[in-house]
Order: sequence, then C-alpha cells, then structure tokens
Amino acid sequence: MDFKANEGKKLEICTSVGAFERYPVKTHFVQIGESYVELVNKYILPYYEEGDIITISEKIISLCQRRIVYKKDMKLSPLAKFLSKFASHSEAGIGVDSVWKMQFAIDHCGALKIIWAAICAGIAKMFGKKGVFYDIAGPEVRGLDGFYDHSFKEYGRFGIMLPECPSAVCDEIYKETGVMAAVVDANDYVRDILGKCSMISYSYDEIAEMIKDNPSGQSTQMTPFVIIRKVEN
Repeated sequence: MDFKANEGKKLEICTSVGAFERYPVKTHFVQIGESYVELVNKYILPYYEEGDIITISEKIISLCQRRIVYKKDMKLSPLAKFLSKFASHSEAGIGVDSVWKMQFAIDHCGALKIIWAAICAGIAKMFGKKGVFYDIAGPEVRGLDGFYDHSFKEYGRFGIMLPECPSAVCDEIYKETGVMAAVVDANDYVRDILGKCSMISYSYDEIAEMIKDNPSGQSTQMTPFVIIRKVEN
C-alpha cells in the first residue's frame, strides 16, 4: 500500500490495545445521495485485508443519506440573530455563533429550550465551564456541520446533520462488502465514535484511541476513509 499520511499526521500510532497503521484514502468530492456501499467498494475493497477496520467521516454518511438542511428553506429569526451574537467561537467547527446554526437549533429544539440553553451557558461561562449550551440542546445541534464555504463552496448552501442509525449503516456495509467500519465525527479537537459494525471487537474508546490525532485530516485533503491495520509484532 502506497499511502501517505496527511500533513502533520503520522501513519502509525500506539494505543492500549497495540500499535496500528492508519492509511488515509483519498476520494472524489462526494455528492448528496451517493451510495456509501459503492464508495466502500470503489475506494476500500482494493486495499482491504481481513482484520482491518475502516473509519468513515460522518459527513460522508450524512450526505449519502441526504441528511441536509438548506439555507433557502430556513427563515432567520430575530432571536437567532440576537443569541448568535453572544455565542463563543470554536475552532473545532461551526458553532452557534453562526446565525444559521443557531436558527437550526431553534427550529430543532424550540425557542424556549434554546433560550434556556443560552442562559445556562452564559452563567456557566462565568465559572469557566464550556459546552453547556450543547449539553442542553443535544447532539443534533452539536453535530451539525456545513453552513460555511471556507473549504468547499457547496457547503455554504446547506447544513449537514448527523447520520441516522450509524451502527446499522456499518452493519449494512459489512453485509454488502465484508468491510468492518466505524462512523466517526472527528476533527483536531474531538474524536467521537458515532457507531460501529457489530463484528468489531474493539470498544468505542479503543477505536477513539486509534484516531486520537485525527489521521483523516481536514477540509480539502478529502480523505474521509481511513484503513486501520494492526501492526503485528
């Protein structure tokens, strides 16, 4: 396999369950409504070996599932414009300082819950505690991506919600291709394992160790798949 690590990353990592090599797999720019099974067939099967695990960016699964909310279908409210002014900016990705993500939060959770989340977050901030807003608003708001065109122009037109039933997706991929997969929401700050194939013996925490430096990279590197292979002693 002639794979290169993304810039600033390494191919090999040591974890509590052994050493692993991670091979980032470059793809085309995946469009809304493509088949994740076909993507695995095209990009992974030529290199996959028995015992490998692949991680898949949650955005890819969401795009395939059409888990999209378009700006054109949203109406920005005065409340969203007001609350977004007081939200903290995060380097981890789009936050509710974006009026579009704040509006999504209001549409998804209701105005009263989001007002309460904002009040609690403001109080918690005075004591140095972060993340309270998202703890109250929930994972769908925390996990929303898109609504910005810094990396890809297309993503400026819509938000990308979390995928539905990620573990079931992984089991479907295994049934159709024989590939054991995990769906991950990863950046250089947070690595969350959203779901995994039932045939994978490693725990969620152990898989998170394998990608703790986010080997898939970010943005225009376009490596949403990573093949993880244990290094045999």
